[in-house]
Amino acid sequence: MLAARLGSLHSERAGFYIGLYYGGTGLGIALSALLVPAALATAHAHGVSHAWQWAWLALGIACLLATAFMAWPAKAIGEERPVHGAARGFAIKDFVFGLAGYGMFGVGYIGYMTFVVALLKQQGMSAGLITVFYLMLGLAVVASARIWARLLDLYHGGQSLAILNALLAVAVILPALSRAAPIVFISGLVFGAVFLSVVASTTALVRHNLPPASWSAGISAFTTVFALGQIAGPIVVGAIADGPAGLERGLMVSAAALLIGAVLASRQKALLVSHLLAAGRM
Repeated sequence: MLAARLGSLHSERAGFYIGLYYGGTGLGIALSALLVPAALATAHAHGVSHAWQWAWLALGIACLLATAFMAWPAKAIGEERPVHGAARGFAIKDFVFGLAGYGMFGVGYIGYMTFVVALLKQQGMSAGLITVFYLMLGLAVVASARIWARLLDLYHGGQSLAILNALLAVAVILPALSRAAPIVFISGLVFGAVFLSVVASTTALVRHNLPPASWSAGISAFTTVFALGQIAGPIVVGAIADGPAGLERGLMVSAAALLIGAVLASRQKALLVSHLLAAGRM
């Protein structure tokens, strides 16, 4: 809701601000890529038996500092203004293909995020290169706000969700097809530059097609199917990865889920109500 309200305050650059909101996660990914190895090394240097606890503590402190830093800007956005008059509310039947496509995104992307580091270790990549890989992925997430801003503003249906799901499928399958470091790093860069923009695309979809009073219901519905996908994804991919096919086959299944999501999202049409509202007829 914060992202949607921020977009409404700056409608001419709504796509950029919505993307920037989600792209900020990339700062956390980049920070964790540096913070976790440093915390683990410090813990080992002090002979700590459970070094992972230091890493979790460091991440927790970073989250608290980030929360304190953003408290005032979040408050400055203000509360949602009440909307008077009749307006079309959120209905699942209007967003069936968008919701289904987003659910498949949840299934597909989480397999990569969960198992790609394990795959890189299995393929023999050094710890230093894995840190660089994850750092680059995080920085690409930050850049995604600028990359896809126009796309999020341009399309009012499921086109953005479809395009981004398809690109993500390509990124996910690359490490399963090649162990070459340049290919793997391209995979990480593309994945980082795309995956949270998929989340932003659903916020933009809701914002384009529903009045502000219905944004909360719409975003909640998309978040619910996303969460269900995130639960199913690691279970399915993990079961495949534990078998003789290995992690590579698991990522192929993730890529297939994303492609299915792209096809489903491509069938999501813009609602007529969005154009009527934009024209001031409702």
